[in-house]
Amino acid sequence: MGSSEKRSKDAMSDIPTFSGENLQNNLKVIQNSRTFLSIIAGVLAGIIGFTGLTGFVFYFVVMLITSVGLMAKAGFSADLYFDSWNRVLFDGFLGGLMSFVLFWTYP
Repeated sequence: MGSSEKRSKDAMSDIPTFSGENLQNNLKVIQNSRTFLSIIAGVLAGIIGFTGLTGFVFYFVVMLITSVGLMAKAGFSADLYFDSWNRVLFDGFLGGLMSFVLFWTYP
């Protein structure tokens, strides 16, 4: 085998490949986790009586803990399961905020 053939095989093995179905399933799990925890956090914030800025800070703390938990579940190597770290850290953040506010302010 020539050196050019060997280099081309090495270059092909360096390119990360993802299964579309697995990536989509992983993103769905993140979205569902954030939505569920946003609802739970909204209910807790309402029961505890957080109002105003304190409630939003509570949401950001819960989402920070959620991001750390998701990263721990992925073994802190998100490159194996997702196309970027931003997916794990921020995906579903604003949608979760809507659910949080809905359940936080619900009488």
